[in-house]
Amino acid sequence: MIDKQHLIKRFISYVTVDTESDPYSDTTPSSKKQWDLANALVQELKDIGMEEVTIDDNAYIMATLPSNIDKEVPVIGFISHFDTTPDFTGANVKPQIIENYDGGDIPLKGTDLMLSPSEFDDLLLYKGNTLITTDGTTLLGADDKAGIAEIISAMEYLIQHPDIKHGKIRVGFTPDEEIGRGAHKFDVAKFGADWAYTMDGSQIGELEYENFNAAGAVVTVKGKIVHPGYAKGKMVNSMYIATDYINSLPKLETPEHTENREGFFHLHTIKGEVDNTELQYIIRDHDKEQFEARKTTMLQLATELNSQLGEERVFVEIKDQYYNMREKVAPVMHIVDLAEAAMKEVGITPLIKPIRGGTDGSQLSFMGLPCPNIFAGGHNFHGRYEYVPIESMQKAIEVIVTIAKMNASN
Repeated sequence: MIDKQHLIKRFISYVTVDTESDPYSDTTPSSKKQWDLANALVQELKDIGMEEVTIDDNAYIMATLPSNIDKEVPVIGFISHFDTTPDFTGANVKPQIIENYDGGDIPLKGTDLMLSPSEFDDLLLYKGNTLITTDGTTLLGADDKAGIAEIISAMEYLIQHPDIKHGKIRVGFTPDEEIGRGAHKFDVAKFGADWAYTMDGSQIGELEYENFNAAGAVVTVKGKIVHPGYAKGKMVNSMYIATDYINSLPKLETPEHTENREGFFHLHTIKGEVDNTELQYIIRDHDKEQFEARKTTMLQLATELNSQLGEERVFVEIKDQYYNMREKVAPVMHIVDLAEAAMKEVGITPLIKPIRGGTDGSQLSFMGLPCPNIFAGGHNFHGRYEYVPIESMQKAIEVIVTIAKMNASN
């Protein structure tokens, strides 16, 4: 399979390019710096011998590995995103390479912190592996540059080993997945695959075809500001009303109190002054009916508070973001079965579980491209404790190659 040092070099060349997306931008990609890696990826795809390599005006990349068999088989695709989250900085990434990890604490050089199995017990799964970590001052970007490295490495391997038979394979790399827009301008018809897989999961073995139904909610509370010395009977403090709204939602239905398929309300941003307070929520639930009920709860709560106040001061705007891909994947479960069989073939125990989040695949599935999610190998995404075992990435490459082989043999 792909040489370890070659894979490390490729992966580090990606993560050291800052591609942080910008949720406040209305362009695609949302940040100009995403073009730096996008253009480099286009050249790399050409260099390894991929065909029909294109990049459009919004930085969506597509390429083809032609079939090398004389029969028709389904066209499959592999997709990853090259942006990193705006939740934590991805500028000036300085990866650490830990050879033959011994199971102990890993000092993070840029801080006095440790990446420790006492806090992150998954580390103990990778004793003896080569880990790539952050230096503690940035995220790493394995979400999802590990996926890109795996897809390109798998295509390179297939090109260098023409004796491995496969059908036509399409690859796609997208911007802005981290801000929920990764699939918004993806041309499914142009991509031309019967189905695809996002290489965007975490732990080795993950295989996912269920995800949250998701919405974003903005709660705006209007107050009235006057001089506090003359405020009696006149001032209306929007922050107090906002506090009532917050405290009226179920306190145990938040991310820190839920797991598996349990949904939640998540307050992630507050901007408050006396005359105006804005609360930003995300709403999540795997069950469609419960998802709709959560949205109704937020709207009804505003109605109740306005009734108590005797005037309209609380306003709620809710926008759906994506839906549970299970609805679209369940009718074509053979594509999940294929990925599961490929994992078993290369010695991996599949971990089939629902995603407590979303991927490009959830939106693409509703756009007509069924798209389950396969592990990319990283852990602790979106922060200073992120790491990825290189051996997990090598196994992901093997899974891609094996899926291609099995698809050709059916």
